[in-house]
Amino acid sequence: MNPTGYDRITERITALLEQGTVPWRKPWKAKSAWPRNFGSKKPYRGINVFLLTAMSYESPFWLTFLQASQLGGGVRRGEKSCPIVFWKPMKIANEESGEEKQIPLLRIYHVFNSSQCDGLAAPSAIEGASPALKPMEIVAAMPQPPDIKHGMTAAFYSPCEDSVGMPSRERFDSEAAYFATLFHELVHSTGHEKRLKRSTLAKSAGFGSDPYCKEELIAEMGAAFLCGQAEIVEQTIESSAAYLRAWLERLRSDRTLIVQAAAQAQKAADFILGKNSQESPEVGP
Repeated sequence: MNPTGYDRITERITALLEQGTVPWRKPWKAKSAWPRNFGSKKPYRGINVFLLTAMSYESPFWLTFLQASQLGGGVRRGEKSCPIVFWKPMKIANEESGEEKQIPLLRIYHVFNSSQCDGLAAPSAIEGASPALKPMEIVAAMPQPPDIKHGMTAAFYSPCEDSVGMPSRERFDSEAAYFATLFHELVHSTGHEKRLKRSTLAKSAGFGSDPYCKEELIAEMGAAFLCGQAEIVEQTIESSAAYLRAWLERLRSDRTLIVQAAAQAQKAADFILGKNSQESPEVGP
């Protein structure tokens, strides 16, 4: 049986984890490094951001083998591609009513970095790229924000009170660590019923439960997206062996987890940034 798109992406992420690399904790050094489609210049979204950033190429531009050929260039012999996902809308009809509805179909494409190609002139500038936001600007501009209370012994989000608790700023090693933690909790808050009404927050049965683990992954990835927007390096948690092992077990038991969590994380980050998240969570090739 051929592996599904979910299987192939999960295998890619688990391979990185087995090597000790946590893709959603990749440091974000500059917004210009955010991976983008070579042709459209649009930034990739969702799980594609982590898949491509983990490849560690300096150039942010990616394209397929066919696109490289159509542009008069070519991929060098022996170069390896990176899989990305793209949601293609597909119409299906109800057998009883005949009514059609549109559902997203996961498709896999393989792309190469522009530095893996010859004969291509990579764009020297990215048109329409917005300047980096200051971390406090992101927090202050969040629509329908929860209450943020400082002076707590730990960082947390309380759904029943719709409030974020944070230790005092001076207890953090750096400003980046403070905001990365705050972003994590704000992503949790987007799951509240008056915002995105995310089931993983509502159904969470505590530490170790399936909804809890998925919600934590959403919060980690969403915080990474926000750190990228603010151009800060997230250095809050060490990638311990126990941490890596726990995520490997989860991903192997749920092959859809990583792709779905990344899509939800993108929606959460978009909400906090005040962006329209109706578009597809991924950018195609």
